Amino acid sequence: MNDLLLQAATPHAPLIGVAPLMRRAFMHEDLAPLGEALMARAQAFPDDAHAWLDFSTVLQLKGEREMALAVQAQAIELQQHYSLPAQQASGNGLRVLVINGPGDLMSNTPIEFLVEQSDVSLELLYLTADMAFPELVPDHDVLLVGVAESDASQPLLARLAAYLEGWPRPVINPPQQIAHTSRDGLFAQLHDVPGVVMPRTVRLERAQLAALANGELTLGDLLPGDDFPLIVRPLGSHAGHDLEKMDKASDLLAYLDRVDAERFYMARFVDYRSSDGQFRKYRIVLVDGLPYICHFAVSSHWMIHYLNAGMDESVAKREEEAQVMANFEQQFAQRHAEALRAIDARMAMPYLGIDCAETPDGQLLVFEADNAMIVHAMDAEQMYPYKRPVMQKVFEAFRAMLGRAASSWQSDLA
Repeated sequence: MNDLLLQAATPHAPLIGVAPLMRRAFMHEDLAPLGEALMARAQAFPDDAHAWLDFSTVLQLKGEREMALAVQAQAIELQQHYSLPAQQASGNGLRVLVINGPGDLMSNTPIEFLVEQSDVSLELLYLTADMAFPELVPDHDVLLVGVAESDASQPLLARLAAYLEGWPRPVINPPQQIAHTSRDGLFAQLHDVPGVVMPRTVRLERAQLAALANGELTLGDLLPGDDFPLIVRPLGSHAGHDLEKMDKASDLLAYLDRVDAERFYMARFVDYRSSDGQFRKYRIVLVDGLPYICHFAVSSHWMIHYLNAGMDESVAKREEEAQVMANFEQQFAQRHAEALRAIDARMAMPYLGIDCAETPDGQLLVFEADNAMIVHAMDAEQMYPYKRPVMQKVFEAFRAMLGRAASSWQSDLA
């Protein structure tokens, strides 16, 4: 921590970035000293955009979202462009221009984790839907659109689609494709893919949910052909926040009493328990169409997140994850090869994260797919010795994908 604390306290020091700060939060280190140093630096040097942006990240990691976004806005107003140099020197190093939008840590592709300890340097360019886009941008070999889909980001994605039309460098994850990764947009893209289960997902206003709860509307009016149980969540929520299962219409009344959101997603609940009564969830990424596993979790509860699945506490669960990872290419990837190829073709995104499971009859159940899932190698090696080599495959595949994109552009010039 001492090296980061010194950097945090040094006026106009280089940007620390998300990955080093999140790693310390992940290891339960106290971020308060870093936050205090960055706040003092930003107050003493109001034009130090690096201090403001790093301070915003610390605030987010401490759960102070509203203040974090206000501080981030201050940073972006001061400066749109930030650099993170490559951590490994290489004569063939790549420069990647990443277009980000404002928002929390789920709002942009967490690319820093994918290129750590590599020869890839990042030029982060923050844009908003209502600002003038720059005529000149940092030189780069490849451009990656980091902006993730949300209702708030759709106007920015639409502007970026026009801005990047005919871009003179390769573009990874075109904004018009990212726009399809909303939960209802993903259903529209994937619901008829053979071997894929993705229940119809609809957007509802609060009044519609209330009408369903009190009998003014029937489920057939909103989800024709579906039945209870349902899952309901507010638009824009992540990590299971206010995601709940409704077994009957009257459950919605209590839910609406607890949750004050105005718009929601609703879909049929799919029971994906294995024969032993446990739920199993995979996080994979498609990199240039090829699948790679990032984590696998086992839980007695249907709403699985890796951090709440009890993986740290269970040797048996970790042993199962190790086996799943070791055999992923020969087993899961083979079982769902056709479905994954179809998903890749439909989504047309060179980098795509997918949270998924398997139904009892062997189909691929897709929960969500987007470009902003956190993929990392932060887990303690002593407890998860099998993970780092698996994640290194992901990082190498991502670097190779960038290299192929850059080479295609250079070949066109030859």
